[in-house]
Amino acid sequence: MRKRNAIAGLLVPALMALGSPAFANEGERVQVTGEIMDTWCYFSGVMGGPDAVVGSAHHTCALWCSAGGIPVGLLAEDGTVYMILKIEEDDASAGGDTQLTLASHEVTADGMLYQRDGLNYLVVEEVVSDLDITNLNAEDLGTIPPFAIPKGER
Repeated sequence: MRKRNAIAGLLVPALMALGSPAFANEGERVQVTGEIMDTWCYFSGVMGGPDAVVGSAHHTCALWCSAGGIPVGLLAEDGTVYMILKIEEDDASAGGDTQLTLASHEVTADGMLYQRDGLNYLVVEEVVSDLDITNLNAEDLGTIPPFAIPKGER
């Protein structure tokens, strides 16, 4: 037990030093326009791929995922995905009930972009505009959702 405590006594300060601001990535102020989306369905493909997981065609699932704590993202107009860490002053806004009001909305977000290991993280300081759900129907996806069509026929 004493040996384990001694090791922890050495490791904790070392790990804390690694997490200090000297080692942190510096953020870049950005303004990004796109749709607040459900990252699980988007990345897993469980709902048929990227085109099937946006707009009102996917709104109900986005609400359920957000309420279940799945991290939300912002799908920018250029296709870049930003993982949202925080929106405005709400520390719990990366998932859960806070995002029930923004799921599937097209927004312009102003905040700090942090990039690490090929991922984009966004701390939204202000939602500059909220156009609500702009993809109001599934016409762009056709009458049959893409995930219902056999892969060889897509």
